[in-house]
Amino acid sequence: MTGGPVHGTWEPEPAARWEDAFLSGNGHHGALVFGDPQADRIVVTHHTLVRPGGDEHRRPPQLAARLPALQDRLLAGDVRAAEEFTDGRPLQWVRPFHPAFQIRLNRPPDDTGHRYRRSVDFATGEATAVRSPWASRVFVSRADDVIVQQVTAPHLTLDISLDPRLPGAPAGLGVGHGAVLTPGGALLSLRARYPGSDLGYTGVTLVAVTGGTTKLVPPGVLVEGATEVLLLTRVRRHTGELDVTAEGRALRDLADGTFPDGPPGTSDDGQEGTPDDGQDTPLRDGPPGTPYDALLARHLARHRTAYDRVTLDLAADPAERALPGSVLLARPRGAALLERLFAAGRYHLLSASGLLPPRLTGLWTGDWDTAWSGAFTTNANLNLQTASAAAAALPEVTEAHAALVHRQLPDWRDNARAIFGTRGIVAPSHTDGESGHTYHFSREYPLHLWTAGADWLLKPLVDHDETYGTRDPRTVAALAEAALFYEDFLTRTDSDGRLAVVPSYSPENRPANASWGTVDAAMDLSAARHALLTAADHHPEHADRWRALADRLPPHRINADGALAEWARPGLTDTYDHRHLSHLYGVWPLDEITPYDTPELAEAAHRALRLRGAENDSAHGHLHHALVAARLRDGAHVAHALGRVLDGDYFHASLMSAHYPHRDVYNADAAHALPAVLIEMLVQSTPGRLVLFPALPADCPEGELKGVRTRFGAVLDLTWSPDGSATAVLRPDRTHRVELRTPAGTEALDLVAGEDRVIGVKAR
Repeated sequence: MTGGPVHGTWEPEPAARWEDAFLSGNGHHGALVFGDPQADRIVVTHHTLVRPGGDEHRRPPQLAARLPALQDRLLAGDVRAAEEFTDGRPLQWVRPFHPAFQIRLNRPPDDTGHRYRRSVDFATGEATAVRSPWASRVFVSRADDVIVQQVTAPHLTLDISLDPRLPGAPAGLGVGHGAVLTPGGALLSLRARYPGSDLGYTGVTLVAVTGGTTKLVPPGVLVEGATEVLLLTRVRRHTGELDVTAEGRALRDLADGTFPDGPPGTSDDGQEGTPDDGQDTPLRDGPPGTPYDALLARHLARHRTAYDRVTLDLAADPAERALPGSVLLARPRGAALLERLFAAGRYHLLSASGLLPPRLTGLWTGDWDTAWSGAFTTNANLNLQTASAAAAALPEVTEAHAALVHRQLPDWRDNARAIFGTRGIVAPSHTDGESGHTYHFSREYPLHLWTAGADWLLKPLVDHDETYGTRDPRTVAALAEAALFYEDFLTRTDSDGRLAVVPSYSPENRPANASWGTVDAAMDLSAARHALLTAADHHPEHADRWRALADRLPPHRINADGALAEWARPGLTDTYDHRHLSHLYGVWPLDEITPYDTPELAEAAHRALRLRGAENDSAHGHLHHALVAARLRDGAHVAHALGRVLDGDYFHASLMSAHYPHRDVYNADAAHALPAVLIEMLVQSTPGRLVLFPALPADCPEGELKGVRTRFGAVLDLTWSPDGSATAVLRPDRTHRVELRTPAGTEALDLVAGEDRVIGVKAR
């Protein structure tokens, strides 16, 4: 193959909508960059910015004393009993995520510039806009946790201010501006106090000016006759007052090249850098020139190193690769679009992950009224967004995911005690990133009955440990707590003497002939089995007891349509037209149901997948279809599900996605989940198995996937050709025998640590 995929995207016009603004982020701060030469805007976000309020209902309901009576009624056949299992509270949404403010940079009218272009470089994280001689470059530093913007032009005039006026901002938001001149520029601040709260946030921007003059023009400053302006911005959420002077001093140190102490690979939040895989890309040659270049070099050591680990080349037409993203989106079936969406998905996923994993909106929003509170929804959305983390070599994403989990474990214990009267942990289905308490539920969405969340949220942490050959003691301890919950909860039996999961809930569906809260949802059965068996593998001292408990759970049921039933309880009728595929949790992300080990169940799962509708065309539903189809070796269904998204106008010019067709409701599910789909159709692995080309669509006849990680500790490069031949290169870090499965059959594959293994296979 010649050339290669483009690691970025571009547009010939500035963004007119915040949804089309190019994105940069470091997992703490986010920036939405419009790139307008005359009236530029950068919307600033931060993972911690959630609006307080409504604390009276932010604890789990105290229902444990009523649980035995509910279980009696459900087991006796009262299909609506769970509707009364509540403390009567109204539906309470989690605290909504919101933007901080926008940095405005206005210039006098100027028609002398040459042709305009804005772009974002995925490998560097820079959003650039150019209308020569004017140019702007923006990135968010992973090394120094600061938003960096450089604006250059001869005789540059800029009116700079921090503007809190964004759509949906509450009328009672208390705002104060600050602006002081400093040697070499100015320091701007914006203080915002939430209505009725002692909480607030403060944004601080250092303006460093080269040449020209700076004067105060409230609420900002006017720069005239400069050749370069450097802006460094941070935002802090806090109580009381922030020491703006100290914040400004820290920003000035960065501008002057005085960087915080700390070895390379240690971030400001104390997390260690990612494992050295030998695939690092050299940074730009030569010593840094400007302060911007010095800050960028520090950032690239972390961002580019992570981004460059994995690439996908689908042999796209070079002419198509050169097109703007918006034009590619109008040609949805081209290989160039898939290449760019894969690259953009990994870039946005990395950029949204740090302090926390990605929200429903990633790390970005330009509106205070974020759909579904811009929360972390853990019964599908977060899980789908982060699905590629292990295979796509983004341990930074898993570290962010782990930070969310471990920070909230005390609240998960509260949920287990309050609702179920048990030890152990129960995860909520919605969280704002601060509280892990279960308080978002209603009659139609009895999310407080859902017990599978802890298993699904711990699964990526186990995958990470398998991939890198480690065992995080925090994960090991959490697995034990998940098992302890089931040990206390699984006490009731059905008429056959099998344990019953009661109450049980299959997000976010209901049987056609019963209410939402039922008995033995397939997802709950799979999660309970997996949690107990995984904990047993990590805790040999309890293994016999937990495996015995798992063995007493009922098997999955195959219904009259030959499909895996969503509820194993006999008599409960499936509802097929729904966006969630909770009942196929055993297929993906688990390995409980596979065509190789459980062919009868896999056939039933395949039938269930075929019968499943798309309901409201949610993007996450289509990509969930694709992930399950890939596990079931159905390349045609993978292509169909991908096609529904690519043809449905789900992507903005920024290559961030929407929840619904026609770019309705800004949402990161499709953008972040798509790389996982493309990897899973080419490569799947477990600690003892490698599956190559399980679901290669016909419209991907040629390609190269480089740098993916397997769960048995090998890096894999894969190439395939239109004639069906393919080559896999494995670089193992462990000596291991695995089962290799390809379209041509099955064989044993012996790997030796440190020795590359090259194998020829068939792609079809």
